[in-house]
This record gives sequence, structure tokens and C-alpha cells, in this order.
Amino acid sequence: MTELSHPSTSVAADIPAGTDGLPLGPDSLVWKYFGDRRIALIGPRPAVLQNMLAGLGQGVKDHSVFFADTAARSKRSLPPIYRTVYGSEDDNAGPQVRRFHTNIKGDIPEDFATAENKGRYHALDPETYFWAHATFFDQALYFTDTFVRRLSRAEKEQMYQESKTWYRRYGVSDRPMPADYAAFEKYWDHMINEVLVAHPTARYGIGYVTQGFPRPKGVSPLAWKVLAPVFNPLAAFLTTGGMPARTRDILGLPWDARRERRYQRFAALCRTPAVNWLWDRVPTRFRYVPYAREGFARYA
Repeated sequence: MTELSHPSTSVAADIPAGTDGLPLGPDSLVWKYFGDRRIALIGPRPAVLQNMLAGLGQGVKDHSVFFADTAARSKRSLPPIYRTVYGSEDDNAGPQVRRFHTNIKGDIPEDFATAENKGRYHALDPETYFWAHATFFDQALYFTDTFVRRLSRAEKEQMYQESKTWYRRYGVSDRPMPADYAAFEKYWDHMINEVLVAHPTARYGIGYVTQGFPRPKGVSPLAWKVLAPVFNPLAAFLTTGGMPARTRDILGLPWDARRERRYQRFAALCRTPAVNWLWDRVPTRFRYVPYAREGFARYA
């Protein structure tokens, strides 16, 4: 497997103005960090943000098993995303992911209907589809910059340009896709501050923060009785801390300055050279999801 050392900023610094996408592969930042198992530290941030877009949240409510078996939906949805990222340009799961969404359409309840969505949704609407992708790109970016190492402005641009290549693998119109990272920041702020809502699907997905997680399948009642008092507060802390401040307000999530300081101290600890040194010495099969390992193995 290719050695996974931290890429230098010199590569990113060479990105010329007007670049429209960069390749995915063993030298890309997206490959290095999207499949890193530590990404779980940010909790369900992308899923909750996706479901705060009214049309997307309604599509999940109407067409998925999310409410009946939340974990099952994640297990079914994430592998094709990983195969899209870590596949080759000619052999990836992007078209399959697009086909999954062909018949996901319907009406948006009046409470969430706007002039923009006209009370209807379709999963392949470019604005809806790109928002879902944007949350996955943000997942990789936020995780890396918060829990691994601070990214330079040039590296953020590099990662964004790589994500454009990733998005185009789905074969959905890139009309709403911002040209560069600066434009993406404006798009992101607009979505967070002016578009996202407290859709019931998002509220349900984040409800574990206040109600605790149900016992996972395969875990005995006795074991969960011991584990839950430790797991639930930690999961609530990481989940709430990992949400943008504005979305915490929209969803009514409990947070304060003291918890924010604790979250930032924990994140800073994770970014220390000592912690990264230790992590880099963990066997690769524990550090990366299988799809990432398969991708890197093609270049070994």
C-alpha cells in the first residue's frame, strides 16, 4: 500500500487560477482523509445537514428506512459513496448512486414549501444533489482541519477542486457547483444561514443527543446497560460540537461556551504531533475503511 504521509502544502500552492477540478488518487487530500476512520469524531454532521434541506429531508422521510432502522440506511448508503471516491475514473459507483435516486420525488409539506422548491422535490434536482455532495466534502474538510491538522488555504482549495472531480462522477448537472473554494464558502454560508430548516427528519436524526441511543443490534442488554452511560454523553458531546453553530440554534441543541471550550481542547489534543504519530503507527486495516485500502492498493 502507498505510504500515507501528510502531503506538503507546496502541491496545493501550485494550483493555478481557473482550475476546474483536480484528480482523485493516492496523492489527493480527499483520498487521504475521507476514508480515515477518525472521521467518526465529527458524528452524523453530514447526514443531519443534508436532512435540514427541506426537499432532501422529505425524500428521506418518504422513501427510506431511516425512521425504522437508522443504522441500516447508513450501512446501505455509505459504501457506494466510498466506491465513487476510491474507484477509478472509468470504474466507480457514481452512476449507480445516481440511479438509486431516479424515482425519489414527491411533495414538500406546506410548512417547508418555498418559492425556490415550489412545494416539490426530486433527488436528482441539481441543487438538492449538490447539497448532499457538499456535506460530504465538508465532512472531509471539517474533520481534517479540526481533528488531524490545520489546513492551509491552498490545501482547502486543493481539496475542493478534488471534490469537483468526485461530484462529476455522479453524472448530475454541475450547474450549482461553485467555481472555487472561496465561492463554495459563500454558498455554504448561504445554505446554513438562509436555507436550512428544522425538518422532522433532521430532528429525528439528532434526537439521540437528548434521548440517548437505542441499544445497537448485536449488543446484549446487559452490555448496553454498562456502555450506554459512557457512550451516550460522549456521542452527544461530539455530535453537538460538530454541528455548525447556526444549525445548533435551528435544531435547539443544547450548547454553551464551557462545552465549546472543552470541544476545542479535545480537538486540539487530537491534532497534536504525538497523537498523529501514534495514529500513523496503527495498522492500516484499522486506520482506513476497506474501500480506501482497496483504492490505495491499486497503486502499491
